[in-house]
Amino acid sequence: MELKFLGATGTVTGSKYLLTSGNQRILVDCGLFQGLKQLRLKNWAKLPVDPKTIDVVVLTHAHIDHTGYLPLLVKNGFSGKVICTEATHELCKILLPDAAHLQEEEAEYANRRGFSKHQPALPLYTQEDAANALALFNSFKYEQVVSLGHDNVLTFHLNGHILGSASVRIHNPSTSIVFSGDIGRPNDILMKPPVPIKQADYLVVESTYGNRLHVQDDPKVKLAQIINKTVKRKGIVVIPVFAVGRAQELLYYIHLLKASGAIAENIPVYLNSPMAVDATAIFTHYQAEHRLTKEECIALNKTAHIVNSVEESRALNETKGPMIILSASGMASGGRVVHHIKAFAPKSNNTILFVGFQAAGTRGAAMLDGVKEIKIHGEYIPVRASVELIPNLSAHADYAEILTWLGHFEAPPKKTFIVHGEPVAADAMRHHIEEQYHWRTIVPEYLDVFSLN
Repeated sequence: MELKFLGATGTVTGSKYLLTSGNQRILVDCGLFQGLKQLRLKNWAKLPVDPKTIDVVVLTHAHIDHTGYLPLLVKNGFSGKVICTEATHELCKILLPDAAHLQEEEAEYANRRGFSKHQPALPLYTQEDAANALALFNSFKYEQVVSLGHDNVLTFHLNGHILGSASVRIHNPSTSIVFSGDIGRPNDILMKPPVPIKQADYLVVESTYGNRLHVQDDPKVKLAQIINKTVKRKGIVVIPVFAVGRAQELLYYIHLLKASGAIAENIPVYLNSPMAVDATAIFTHYQAEHRLTKEECIALNKTAHIVNSVEESRALNETKGPMIILSASGMASGGRVVHHIKAFAPKSNNTILFVGFQAAGTRGAAMLDGVKEIKIHGEYIPVRASVELIPNLSAHADYAEILTWLGHFEAPPKKTFIVHGEPVAADAMRHHIEEQYHWRTIVPEYLDVFSLN
């Protein structure tokens, strides 16, 4: 085998790993780069491998930084199978068309408002490209042995990050490799804990929080404090959420807070993300993958008023508080939440609340760094609202939780590759693994190639 790193090196986005085994080329994950402009430009550059030569794509989970390049890969000639878990397939049915729609919508908006440097501004891909990609999907159950051909076999293991997320083990008679995917947390309020892995000759492991430990405080307490403080000011709490995972978790927490009386039961809550609405319905369907009962799922679904139309979304921006708006995207990099931030960030009685990792170069990261204005749709918007973060709502394991997961290996992998982390986090994860387990670790660079003997 040979392994080439086409993304998620020095960054938490753009996950793509090219595994060559004999005459077979397997692309593990096919994500978009997000955040810093120099990263986003890679989405437009020619892929360092001809898509026509890739035989199969394997997805660890549905998030766009792991799947969002697929429509472009297909547009540029890939015609093999896309292999994933059943819930990942269901989520991609909503995530990929939505990503394409956002691309088209932003290009149209830029052309109409004339703020793009490109004439005309074009989408990276279209909804038709997304449909063509979805036609190639094949889904499988966890722990099912899947033949990839050429003596290569694959197994998905539940890893608790979001619905359908998995660690992937690929092996043949001579060697084996595990891709951790994004590892979930052992005590998450919604998701079941990651399944331990016991053996791999080689390991590719994420390091999003490689330099951080999640605080052990109950996130409900801080969430209630932020909501109540903003309500007292008659303000609006805008929560940028990832449509898959964080939206469902926040809805459940708000349900618990209202049920316990920690926040007023009559505070209006709006879920303004069509994708999050669909993802919540899928969440209810795949009950075996999470901790909630059927009754708790019903309660979660009743927590928020669903914003169905663009007109209703726009009308929210003219509505006075107090109220809570949950809207995608989670890093404020696109989607309806950007319009809400544009409307509500200039007013000091409001709060913009972030509840997940904010990649470098995103609006979310900039706002948490304390910028006084933020660029949206070609203009600078003042940030006078309170900007808050609840860090321990992340769906990523911290470094101690990753070390615990690694502790189930019965023997050290020959090499452990540390990816999906910004440089300081990845290097810290390397240090933690070497200190605790004395494994041979490597933090690969973009386009690095390694022989897996």
